[in-house]
Amino acid sequence: MAKASRAAYRCTECGWQGIKWVGRCPECQAWGTVSEVGSRTGVRTSAVSPSRPAVPIEAVDAEAAQARRTGVAEFDRVLGGGIVPGAVVLMAGEPGIGKSTLALDVAARAAREGSSVLYVSGEESAAQVKLRAERIGAVADTLFLAAETDLATILGQVEQTDPDLLVVDSVQTVASADVEGAPGNVSQVREVAAALIQAAKTRGTSAILIGHVTKDGGIAGPRLLEHLVDVVVGFEGEQHSRLRLVRAVKNRFGPTDEVGCFDLGDSGITGLADPSGLFLSSRDRPVPGTCVTVTLEGRRPLVAEVQALVSEAVGGSARRTTSGIDPSRLAMVLAVLGQRGGVPLARDDCYAATVGGVRLSEPAADLALALALASAKADLALPVSTIAVGEVGLSGDLRPVTGAPRRLAEAARIGFTEAVIPVGSLSEGRPPETMRVHEVATLSDAVALVLAAAGATARQAGAGAPLVKNP
Repeated sequence: MAKASRAAYRCTECGWQGIKWVGRCPECQAWGTVSEVGSRTGVRTSAVSPSRPAVPIEAVDAEAAQARRTGVAEFDRVLGGGIVPGAVVLMAGEPGIGKSTLALDVAARAAREGSSVLYVSGEESAAQVKLRAERIGAVADTLFLAAETDLATILGQVEQTDPDLLVVDSVQTVASADVEGAPGNVSQVREVAAALIQAAKTRGTSAILIGHVTKDGGIAGPRLLEHLVDVVVGFEGEQHSRLRLVRAVKNRFGPTDEVGCFDLGDSGITGLADPSGLFLSSRDRPVPGTCVTVTLEGRRPLVAEVQALVSEAVGGSARRTTSGIDPSRLAMVLAVLGQRGGVPLARDDCYAATVGGVRLSEPAADLALALALASAKADLALPVSTIAVGEVGLSGDLRPVTGAPRRLAEAARIGFTEAVIPVGSLSEGRPPETMRVHEVATLSDAVALVLAAAGATARQAGAGAPLVKNP
């Protein structure tokens, strides 16, 4: 007699299977994701007659899937023009970064456009949400508030109000009575998200789900949550800075290379159509150790300033401190500067930072960082009308960057007239007529070029005039 197959356990995250239950998956190291599955084999699903037969693709009406603007231009940019009826958007970010404020602003603007909006708060009472709405000016007649954490009650609210837009803040605070476990665990989040997504798809209601993040920055809950929703939007920004970047990690209805810029203040969150001026310092005279670059956030060019300070190390090893710049990029640039660029900095304390709280993670900012460090070491101020864009290689070469014409056009719009870029970066197009471009092949050539220009500028300021010192 054949031996009966035993029940197996399967991880809902990575698919690992075992013959006994474990609290932590040995494959993906996730906690609480292993659950029992049936052991029966050979069961096949019988075919049934479909209620709605398949139709030719040309006969499908695409008008129902047209995106509707939310009223927040920067948010619409990230979504690809607006939110699609029946689409589910997952908005995640660190605590206090502005998720609830942006969601409430979007809900109020959609209500003012004539849509019916239901805002469900699982973290605050309706009175607390009302106070914040009055503070940021997000009050509308067709904006309904509900403070609920029970899934069945929320679904009942959806049935009663029949909203065009549903906002749930947050999905980790909602629980279902039919599922065991506390709110926020894997089973609860999976059930709540599936029920809300099904309700949105069935009724054609657009939904915005606010989600928490883990200490590592990932979205809390099962990875299945990101697969179920249509759009995943992430908030970025420093806690001590007003600048917030909203980026689409996943988007079924539009591109994922668009970034929305927002200013988070006391009166709410405001979209920034032209944020480049926020990342430049305002001063009357040039200062050594500064260099301007143009970074691409998605398809949007942003002009940002890199500042560097070099001082003699006093005892012990030299310090390396960054703000807004990846420490590993700084270490690499310092090594290349010393070995290939002729600027030894191994025994100096080096500090590098950005202006306005922007984070420069793109390798195209390497050249600006290197020139700012060389300027600080030589105590020569670079010309204020010059920008630098390029990736620094370990051999001291400069690698071409993508989107060079767009970067130069944005710099020229703000008023910059000269640019230092790697050779071959202009293969995609021509620079603006008002921009004088210097193409260099190596880091040493770039350092020699800008320091020579800086020295000439200092000499033109007057013979015997002291150079501008670091503040």
